[in-house]
Amino acid sequence: MANETLRVGLIGAGGNTRSRHIPGFLAQDNISLDIVANRTVESGQRIADEFGVARVTDDWMDVVNDQSIDAVCIGTWPYMHAPMTIAALDAGKHVLCEARMAMNAAEARMMLAASRRNPTKVAQIVTAPHSLKFDNTIIGLISDGAIGDLISLDARVTAGSNFPNYDTPVHWRHDRDLSGNNIMAMGIWYECMMRWVGPAKTVHAIGQAVVPHRKDENGCRRPMAIPDHLDVIGKLEAGGQMRFSISSVSGHAPSNADIYLFGTEGTLLLQMDKSGEFTLFAGGRGDEGLSEVTVDPSKAGGWRVEEEFVSAIRGQEQVTHTDFVTGVKYMDWTDAVTRSVREGVAVTLP
Repeated sequence: MANETLRVGLIGAGGNTRSRHIPGFLAQDNISLDIVANRTVESGQRIADEFGVARVTDDWMDVVNDQSIDAVCIGTWPYMHAPMTIAALDAGKHVLCEARMAMNAAEARMMLAASRRNPTKVAQIVTAPHSLKFDNTIIGLISDGAIGDLISLDARVTAGSNFPNYDTPVHWRHDRDLSGNNIMAMGIWYECMMRWVGPAKTVHAIGQAVVPHRKDENGCRRPMAIPDHLDVIGKLEAGGQMRFSISSVSGHAPSNADIYLFGTEGTLLLQMDKSGEFTLFAGGRGDEGLSEVTVDPSKAGGWRVEEEFVSAIRGQEQVTHTDFVTGVKYMDWTDAVTRSVREGVAVTLP
């Protein structure tokens, strides 16, 4: 299929689809954006006019049932990811689905089962982008013994955080009916960390909604069931422990993110400063402290979600960022965190 036109349908065309996926597809050879389904015909038409999409509909099943469409990009909120992905795969379409994978692990497993029913179709979740530049370097340092055995992964994330604002409206991320068990951006960061040290074995979490109520679009006061401040501890399958804190209501945090890997022989730190720039530091036993690590350009990763998806369809590579098996693992962890917060118990992952 390398020289054939790949016909793509878009279901949902929000910010990430407009800023990343559509330009990413258009940057590939022999791609045609044939149809877009959005919440209204009017909003879909704006996308069509801006990017040259041929047709517009307000019914996503029009995309799924269109036999001329080869692949579907799903850019909706999580509550529709499972039904749309399963329908598209069973209709013979390749699927690129926006993160987070699903509302919960049960839905994620249904999506994985659909992909296995249709093994000739590519199934991919949009990857967590934050650490892509550094992943190969971090994995290489750990593999080469730079930190020895892992003692603890210690992460604090406050990107986009500020003092509580009690007047902010309800966002879909605040609504469990739309977002499911996903909490803030914790799943994205866990996916990054899982690349370096593997999945968690246990979870014990506490969280709170510091802003307890918000007003919806109708001015109704709604209680917040999803935490805006969260702390997680647990054991890792490969050994060592995890301590992970994420907050959207912490003011004057010194950086957006600090992720430490403390080992028996050394320490790594991936830091995101207040401007959003990332830097990797390392220091071993006997060093005076941490020093910046220069990333070899040949090992530096980057955003290539749409390129990877198209190349996988054309048989040129396998999906790695992110396959459905990995997606199920981070949804297992997401479910465990949610259960632990709500029930006040420690949870062992599957």
